[in-house]
Amino acid sequence: MAPTHAPRLSTVALCLVTALTSLVSPTLVGVSAAPAGMSASRSGGPELPRAGPSPARFAWPLAPPHPVVRPFDAPATPYGPGHRGVDLGASAGAPVLSAGPGVVVFAGQLANRGVVSVDHPNGLRTTYEPLAPAVRAGGKVAAGTVLGRLRPGHAGCPGACLHWGVRRGKEYLDPLRFVAAGHVRLKPWEEAG
Repeated sequence: MAPTHAPRLSTVALCLVTALTSLVSPTLVGVSAAPAGMSASRSGGPELPRAGPSPARFAWPLAPPHPVVRPFDAPATPYGPGHRGVDLGASAGAPVLSAGPGVVVFAGQLANRGVVSVDHPNGLRTTYEPLAPAVRAGGKVAAGTVLGRLRPGHAGCPGACLHWGVRRGKEYLDPLRFVAAGHVRLKPWEEAG
């Protein structure tokens, strides 16, 4: 006969595993500390899901592995300090891919860096830097289209890394909210014998 506390222990174990997986360092697993559909707060913990429909999905702009070297850090005010995107580690010369279908609205040099910006049908704009652009403004792109090749020199990155930003209007958003973070698989609960 099974103990009467077994269902409660299963629930506690599930909650514990869920909580622990949300606390794993983003630099170790290459994903945000907050699950998809949630954003990390300035204190580092996950916030409650935002109201409204689930966010649109994007593909990663780099082939794996693409560790998060520096995560998104929303500024407290529009002109305040923060990090308005994520930095993804990669090798110089790696192809930088469009995260989704859209129209290239900028491709060129900006402050001595190669930059590409793409407007997407969902109302979001993605920006990629530093890269050697391989597309032109006005061109249509599909998800996975090569926008250019990654260049070294992004401030604060050892070697080369891609700064990838997402915004809706003037509001900067965490790009990691829009990509799949993988799946967590739980093992069946086994009672100690």
